[in-house]
Amino acid sequence: MEPRILLTIRSKKSRSGGRANFLRAVKIGTNLLFCIIPLALGVPSALPALQRKPETVSAIKQKRSPMPIRTTPLKSYSQTISGSVVKIEMVAITPTSLTSGGKKGSVKPYWIANTETTWEAFDTFLMSGTPSVAYDQTDYPADAIAHPSKSYILPDLGWGHHGFPVINVSSLSVTMFCRWLSAQTGKKYRLPTEMEWEYACRAGTSSKPLSSSQLDKVAWYAANSAGKTHPVAKKQPNALKLYDMQGNVGEWVTDQKGKPVLCGGIFTDKADRLLPTMRRRFSPEWQATDPQLPKSRWWLADGNFVGFRIVCEP
Repeated sequence: MEPRILLTIRSKKSRSGGRANFLRAVKIGTNLLFCIIPLALGVPSALPALQRKPETVSAIKQKRSPMPIRTTPLKSYSQTISGSVVKIEMVAITPTSLTSGGKKGSVKPYWIANTETTWEAFDTFLMSGTPSVAYDQTDYPADAIAHPSKSYILPDLGWGHHGFPVINVSSLSVTMFCRWLSAQTGKKYRLPTEMEWEYACRAGTSSKPLSSSQLDKVAWYAANSAGKTHPVAKKQPNALKLYDMQGNVGEWVTDQKGKPVLCGGIFTDKADRLLPTMRRRFSPEWQATDPQLPKSRWWLADGNFVGFRIVCEP
């Protein structure tokens, strides 16, 4: 039986009411035409499509499967310096946020050396190229690698060499060491940022001073250092397995403005100065006894408390 379309138009009781009924009937008839005619022709009805409400952007996003976020945690590793048996143990640090100097910042994943850089590692760098001229004041580009000039004093001051932290080094010297190591390994080594260093030093603890009994376990400072540096990793590590983050030598880092600053307490500090927030800016006193003019840009004749440790970017 063929479908029929019946449109009933009632007699006009009033001009306005009759017109409304007429338009309503026409609308119904039109919808039926869209439904019945395609069915008679064997075509799927278009009516459901007309009745379907448009999807919102949020609804479409909810239907999509979320893209998986790949988070491969960093793993600690050992970096061997080419041409030597020297190894630097790099500890993986997970991301977090930190408030330093009244400013809140985020810390992305990175690796940091578990000890201050030792003379064995730095000696390899010194012997790998021609020393710079002592009085040269070249303004090196960001990708240049230069080697420190020869020091006119015994750099380790006779305190000890093997296993001892590097001392008396300028921020330029340690920056060049990082560039050289990056070129040797194909990794991105550099100085820590202020945030990275402070997070590693705190290791999840507060910035309050430790008691003397606590400090004796983890740090070389005025009460136990006998006025000189000591071999690295002879005290207990902190919760992140990092040694000498407090005491022994201060460590060069890059502050939030990209300038070098020395972080942490040193072997001549009293207990109340061994804090994660301890900072020192370069002072001419660090080169007071350097007789050269101009004074060395590579070595600090009176910087026996100045050292560094490195980080690596993923």
